[in-house]
Amino acid sequence: VKMTHAARRDGAHTIAITNDTASPLANEADRVLDIHAGPERSVAATKTFVTSAVAGLALYADWAGDDDLRAALLYLPAQLKLAAEIDWPELRESIGQRPSLFTTGRGPAWAISGEAALKFKETCQLHAESYSSAEILHGPISIVDAGFPVLSLAAGDAAEPGLVDVADRIAEMGAQVFVTSEMCRKARRIDYVRTGHPLTDPLALIVSFYSMVERLALDRGVDPDIPRHLRKVTETV
Repeated sequence: VKMTHAARRDGAHTIAITNDTASPLANEADRVLDIHAGPERSVAATKTFVTSAVAGLALYADWAGDDDLRAALLYLPAQLKLAAEIDWPELRESIGQRPSLFTTGRGPAWAISGEAALKFKETCQLHAESYSSAEILHGPISIVDAGFPVLSLAAGDAAEPGLVDVADRIAEMGAQVFVTSEMCRKARRIDYVRTGHPLTDPLALIVSFYSMVERLALDRGVDPDIPRHLRKVTETV
């Protein structure tokens, strides 16, 4: 809120993307984009993550005059409904009670990889680290052993071939690597939904991930809606 106030004071035009149009942030901004997510009851936010990203993409599509992105956003609700029906049981089985795993992505899908790693920690009490597929072979790969789980999130974009190549190389080291692509040779393909645009593909991937991670948390005896040590609102000091 203070950053928004400072930006507006110095002449910036500020836009708040929020689920609460009466919030202090909304009151401070010049304009408000209501994400209409409804009540977010779980401590580990999911609806607000996806709808905030959609709002940002809609804003970008308008600024850039990107008609392809506008069209993809128009049909995105139907695609996300399909994505929510995917829950990756083979990945859940591979993770089981293991204490650690990697997620990978590249480009916009790397942001989704980071969200996935965070949700593994929050909902499953599972140590997960997210890496760009351009970086994972430079050090982190040293801890991979036989059966080590890796989730590689590939969108239908220019980064897909390179990400899948890295996924295949990690699979050759003995890891259990799961990738959302048809291009894999050694890694295991898992189901996914393509949305018609590389910027909306990652949102379908994270929705499928949410379906999977809820079931994984329950399999591990954890309530995914009430993570230990976490509260819905935290105070930054």
